[in-house]
Amino acid sequence: MSIQAGTHKLGPGDGTLSVSTGRTGAAAKAGHNLLIEVTAWEAMLEVGEELAQTSIVLDADATSLRVREGTGGMQALDDDDKESIRKTIDDEVLRRQGIEFRSTSVQTAGDGRISVQGELTLAGKSGPIAFDLAIGTDGKLSGSVVVKQTDWGITPYSTLFGALKVEDEVEVSIDAGLPSS
Repeated sequence: MSIQAGTHKLGPGDGTLSVSTGRTGAAAKAGHNLLIEVTAWEAMLEVGEELAQTSIVLDADATSLRVREGTGGMQALDDDDKESIRKTIDDEVLRRQGIEFRSTSVQTAGDGRISVQGELTLAGKSGPIAFDLAIGTDGKLSGSVVVKQTDWGITPYSTLFGALKVEDEVEVSIDAGLPSS
């Protein structure tokens, strides 16, 4: 691992935390695949001299998700569409509940990657989750994990009497650089 021992804080100024969604159902062509950015988040890496002494904590404001891109669909998303999606996420999907991750284990995965296991709290429900983070020699961190909404008690959004639905599995990604000391 090429991160110096110590405490490292990350947030939106250091990179992006995003969610990618897909669409399904008989009317899937009418909907959009979304790229949603989490605009208010904070991560803390406590890096020990030994990798096993390392911990990762991430807190995200569930009301800070903003649609950055919508691909596919019958017509382009406009600002009103993006605002409507934001409101639906706040009111119906995440219900304004915080998003938290706490690592329980950090181990070497090889090839400049670390394997992280921990507990995710999403929409008021907590459960285990695991993912890999790639760590570049320049301090860049990147990784992604697939989150199945129904595992956290979230009913994937649907419209048109269920003919258009957000896929149950969404991809959460981080791409950030450690701040310079």
